[in-house]
Amino acid sequence: MNTPIRRLSIVIAMLFTTLLVASTVVQFAQAKSLGAMASNKRTLLDNYSRQRGAIVVGGQAVAQSVSVPDQYRYLRTYPQGALYSHLTGFYSYSVGAPYGLEHAADDLLSGNADQLFVRRITDLITGRTTSGATIELTIDPKAQQAADRALGASRGAVVALDPKTGAILAMVSHPDYDPNPLASHDLGKVAKAWKALSTDPNQAYLNRALSGIYPPGSTFKVVTAAAAIENGLVKDGNTVVPGPAQLDLPLTSTTLPTETGQPCGPGDKTTLVHALEISCNTSFGALGLQLGGEKLRAQAAKFGFGDSLQVPMRVATSSVPAELNAPQAAQAAIGQYDVRATPLQMAMVAAGIGNGGSVMTPYLIQSVRSANLDVIQSAPDPVELSQAVSAQTASTLTKMMVSVVNNGSGVRAQIPGVEVAGKTGTAQHDLKKPPHAWFISFAPATDPKVAVAVVVEDGGVTGSEVGGGRVAAPIARAVMEAVLNR
Repeated sequence: MNTPIRRLSIVIAMLFTTLLVASTVVQFAQAKSLGAMASNKRTLLDNYSRQRGAIVVGGQAVAQSVSVPDQYRYLRTYPQGALYSHLTGFYSYSVGAPYGLEHAADDLLSGNADQLFVRRITDLITGRTTSGATIELTIDPKAQQAADRALGASRGAVVALDPKTGAILAMVSHPDYDPNPLASHDLGKVAKAWKALSTDPNQAYLNRALSGIYPPGSTFKVVTAAAAIENGLVKDGNTVVPGPAQLDLPLTSTTLPTETGQPCGPGDKTTLVHALEISCNTSFGALGLQLGGEKLRAQAAKFGFGDSLQVPMRVATSSVPAELNAPQAAQAAIGQYDVRATPLQMAMVAAGIGNGGSVMTPYLIQSVRSANLDVIQSAPDPVELSQAVSAQTASTLTKMMVSVVNNGSGVRAQIPGVEVAGKTGTAQHDLKKPPHAWFISFAPATDPKVAVAVVVEDGGVTGSEVGGGRVAAPIARAVMEAVLNR
């Protein structure tokens, strides 16, 4: 073979090799990402040609696909509308599925998950049309409805957990939205609905329970109390701690005052339990000074701060800043400065204390079934995320939180015949706006079946500067009553 022909042969071989490599990359390495692209209408049309799996709560579908006589064949519907909107998200041909389980569990719902591989092969052989899997959620429908009603017109979020397992029993975020117009096959209607939702100044599309990041305010004082007990600064609720009207902050001319401007006890001292009952800022600020930022941060981390969680939707990361100086540590100890937490995180704090100090990994999917109701994935075994505090410390904190509800700022969370543990919070976030109202709780205190976190933005619809005891505690009580059938 002469030289020109040999060179041409090499070039042709290289071109074929490049084509083979490129097609392999596209068909295998990039197949999943290309298929998941919102702009890939061919994949969407293929998905619409088969029945998408349902999302089920308490035996009732809250998202389902129904047969329709158009090119898409199936229409995604949400029978309970806005009630589960932040859980389901929406499935739309023109917008895609950017939110909720429709996105996070798309591989199961569409039938493309690895767990459904054998089913797909069987369907191919038998000629059956592949259908998506049905997802059953951990949500208690009574608790979900109670949270939705109690939160009402306020902006905020409610999360309820089973302390022993981590199962999410309720998850409500307000304002909410109706996902049905977004799933319509009338593309003009979809565009109008999406424009209204995506430009909503109140961010109705935001799942505040998972993605809302708030200063936790005084609810964080239970974390500070936990750190103080675990590090030996205090023994129990009867330990005497400082409680002056103002706490001098080192390195600055600023002071940290009590809410009332008065000392929290005679002689500028009080007990730890009384400090928690009345939410004494100076007592917990003083503990923050003694502990220092790193010990506060380490204790918060044991409750889940700093962890990246998926339930399976991604959860925003709660945080306590690193390298806190003394005055910053005092502010962080009362849940201010740059401490930030999601409602789910604060529910985990309450649940961990109620569960003897053990924080369980939260989850939302109870089981997965194929189209013919065969169990593909059964209820997961509870997984411990961390041991946040010792059982003895958890017991001490529980008694203190019960006292908050019985004798302190959380009296509006009382349930007749049930011992409730809780902590109120009022979190400053903008000098021009009222503070956020918080409440965290669990019940029954000695054998909890439910833990709840509530945040109401700007103190609720009244806009008044009131603490979590007046605004958020009754919401938590309603959810606990629903779970406990009271």
